[in-house]
Amino acid sequence: MMLEIRDVRKSFGGLNVLDGISLDVEKGDVVAILGPSGSGKTTFLRCLNFLERADEGHLVFDGEHFDLHSTDKKDIARLRRKTGFVFQNYNLFQNKTVMQNVTLGLTSGRGTEKKLAEAKALEMLEKVGMADKIKSYPSQLSGGQQQRVAIARAMAMDPEIIYFDEPTSALDPELIGEVLAVMRQLAEDGMTMLVVTHEMDFARNVSSRVLFMADGRVVETGSSRDFFANPKEERSRDFIRAIQEARQ
Repeated sequence: MMLEIRDVRKSFGGLNVLDGISLDVEKGDVVAILGPSGSGKTTFLRCLNFLERADEGHLVFDGEHFDLHSTDKKDIARLRRKTGFVFQNYNLFQNKTVMQNVTLGLTSGRGTEKKLAEAKALEMLEKVGMADKIKSYPSQLSGGQQQRVAIARAMAMDPEIIYFDEPTSALDPELIGEVLAVMRQLAEDGMTMLVVTHEMDFARNVSSRVLFMADGRVVETGSSRDFFANPKEERSRDFIRAIQEARQ
């Protein structure tokens, strides 16, 4: 097992946002994290990478144990070296070029020599179709292009797993496809991914597994095929029914 997540709990001012979330992730899994707005999906993902500090819970990554409440900064930094995180709103540095955005984590975070970092960045930018924009600034790019740069930045760190927090929700509809195409290729290449998403076609056709949450709890988890074809729980059936009705 690559990643074991157990009993993650988080409250904000008395509001119980995560109520004991557990999940197992195998290498190469693409897990779509689904659920209505306010179900705790993003908070769960952020807790896994210590962008939020959970109240309780732990994870085991490659056999190493991390307490999600009390792990210190040194161990958090070491864990993050194995992970990538792609944000909803790209989180690119507006005063840096595409190349600088992708190389910064390598040169500043890992001490990689500049030429090696640029070679790695160019390789990743080619994979996401952005190699011709290395001198551009984020303000000169579309939202879809910025998100592809953000994915290249995550990939450049050679992560074992990438967390995606609703990577297409800030995009205009015509730009969503270009980002999903990159993610589909990552899945085909065997990248392990946890993806908070409202893109049901991606969840159905690309992800291998689904974690369905509501009210801070796991309602159902299983293969994507089984979840969409034969959901076990009434709350899951209601969710899929609502999506189908919205499309009509």
